[in-house]
Amino acid sequence: MLHIQNLHASIDGKGILKGINLNVKPGEVHAIMGPNGSGKSTLASVIAGKDEFEVTKGEMLFENEDIQELDPEERAHKGIFLSFQYPVEIPGVSVTNFIKTAINETRKSKGLGDMPANEMLKMIKEKAEMLEIDRKFLSRSLNEGFSGGEKKRNEIFQLAMLEPKLAILDETDSGLDIDALRIVASGVNKLKSKDNAVIVITHYQRLLDYIVPDFVHVLHDGKIVKSGDKNLAKELEAKGYDWIKDEATV
Repeated sequence: MLHIQNLHASIDGKGILKGINLNVKPGEVHAIMGPNGSGKSTLASVIAGKDEFEVTKGEMLFENEDIQELDPEERAHKGIFLSFQYPVEIPGVSVTNFIKTAINETRKSKGLGDMPANEMLKMIKEKAEMLEIDRKFLSRSLNEGFSGGEKKRNEIFQLAMLEPKLAILDETDSGLDIDALRIVASGVNKLKSKDNAVIVITHYQRLLDYIVPDFVHVLHDGKIVKSGDKNLAKELEAKGYDWIKDEATV
């Protein structure tokens, strides 16, 4: 699904990613871990196509198509979803209207008409019930006055409605208490299938108790320096990132 080979990227002339190699197949969950400044969020942004980052070298294919020249909207229409660390507030635009627009824009990119209203409402009801979201929540302005947990739950609702092929969750556990974390993780787990894939970016092992990864990759100084299964995350929790830094410099 996603193939990244020797990817280098910079911002304002400063190199951040320094040779990333990553392969993600349908049905897989990959966790990206690492200390602050290691390049985790930059990797997410580069995959999603944020234009402030410049890819200077390497290959990035999504479903065997080179996506490096595609803008973020085109990548989203092809099935790449990125959740944000700090979701934007949009006063006056309800959660429901925002998601209707997003879905219909994706359909438009595929040459389809708007989703019929009755079909849209049925889908909204089903996904809201699945994620234990109160229907009143969906009439509120997007992220305005939302708690951290509500913002993250709203993003998982968007994920459920858009049904992307690749979901990138960038520190979706940031600022969440245990109850909110469980709800968000439960939503992600319900949405996993053999046809989609998830990349979870996190500092901490605790999220991976709920969203169990098939693969764990550790970033250090813009490179993946170690990969393993879920036990690698537990080893990091016990030993800290200095252990990885020491190994990377050997």
